[in-house]
Amino acid sequence: MLALGEVLARVGKPGLAEPAASGAFGALPSMRLEGDASVHITDVTNDSREVRSGAIFCCVRGEQYDGHEFALDAVRRGATALLVDHVLDTIEVPQIIASDTRSAMGHLAAAFHDHPSSAMTVVGVTGTNGKTTTAHMLGAIMSQSGRRTSVLGTLSGTRTTPEAPELQRTLAHERDRGTRAVVMEVSSHALALQRVAGMRFAAAIFTNLGHDHLDFHRTHDAYFAAKASLFTSNYTSRGVVNRDDAYGRKIADESNVAITSFGYGDAGDVRLEVGGSSFTWRGARIQCAVGGDFNVLNALAAATTAAELGISMEHIATGLASMSQIPGRFERVQHSGDFAVLVDYAHTPEALRKVIAAARGLVIDGSRSGVTVVFGCGGDRDPSKRAEMGAAACEADRIVVTSDNPRHESPEAIIEAIVTGIPQLHRSRLVVEPDRRRAIQRACASASTGDVVVIAGRGHESVQSVAGVEIPFNDANVAREVMGVGQ
Repeated sequence: MLALGEVLARVGKPGLAEPAASGAFGALPSMRLEGDASVHITDVTNDSREVRSGAIFCCVRGEQYDGHEFALDAVRRGATALLVDHVLDTIEVPQIIASDTRSAMGHLAAAFHDHPSSAMTVVGVTGTNGKTTTAHMLGAIMSQSGRRTSVLGTLSGTRTTPEAPELQRTLAHERDRGTRAVVMEVSSHALALQRVAGMRFAAAIFTNLGHDHLDFHRTHDAYFAAKASLFTSNYTSRGVVNRDDAYGRKIADESNVAITSFGYGDAGDVRLEVGGSSFTWRGARIQCAVGGDFNVLNALAAATTAAELGISMEHIATGLASMSQIPGRFERVQHSGDFAVLVDYAHTPEALRKVIAAARGLVIDGSRSGVTVVFGCGGDRDPSKRAEMGAAACEADRIVVTSDNPRHESPEAIIEAIVTGIPQLHRSRLVVEPDRRRAIQRACASASTGDVVVIAGRGHESVQSVAGVEIPFNDANVAREVMGVGQ
């Protein structure tokens, strides 16, 4: 429990952080206090339903709701202070006024929890594709180096990057239980919405930039700007970027922090199998339990970052070799037949092309065998990429278009939009099956010896969202069920 004045005094001044010259905690929001600075603070939150006695309730404006409308309810629930963008005259509790309440919320949450990111080695991973895999690879390396390590992201929560109060609460919990390193995915939404305001990253990684989230960012330039903002002195002093990606090179050219690059050419004698890959890097032979040539690039991102953080080659190699499969990331489904089934989260045109290409490299006999792709597109999300996903699927030999997470949209309408991207000359290889279970069943039933079936788009997800109802559904489990194979 801290006095409100103590929390405000801590903003931008972490006791355990490196000197300010390291590039942390820049762009501090302007804040002023109206009211008593001695009130005791027990928490920071922007959810009035979570308010407990002594909380600072942050009145944040969102797309659907304005937090200022819930301020009175929050005070009645026990909030002892408010963060607002204008004074609420009818409410008599101390009020922190800030023009950017989202940024201020992040800094207040970090200050209340005594800046947990400054007490650990925290690495942020951003990019359209590969965040989860890269984060888990680096997490395995850091664990192997003797650091107690946690990985936060798509597989650990409902959001890739949670809102600032939840994020800082989680980091504080990790610090207090002895965690020394955290690798976390940083989404473009999180950067645009200031969820990582108040964070200090020991390093930031950029994987790539493709077509995604334009329903939120509106333009590709705005999408890139959000990603690129992580590679500034506001957040870090060190960046590791993919030089094979044009936007990675752009970050390297324009960033105001030290940048190290990586690229596929860094790996020599690459060998790929369904269950993993191996390559030579900086004189060492690296074995990785995650397959796919695109995951070689993710492994290079993790290895290069680890080296930048002073981790030895021995620990890099043993860390990557010790990994198990990552759910929904080029995940192989075990079976007793003569064809392979892979489940991957690929849900952008670029990712779909890459996973199909990687699967083609695993086809046993190219003259008789081929790649079947099963995929759809999510509803209530960027509709502009649906036709592009259809075009990307043409890289496969057989195409099965089905439902993904239609949410509140018509599955048939989404499928129709996908099919418009498939040229007429490829339609003979197309099957449309809206029921995802039947689509997976049809793809597996028609597979021949040496084939690879790729089930793309949902990856690790355990439920399918249909008309507001969440139905238990995991692609890997369903594939095993339709093939009659135990899990």
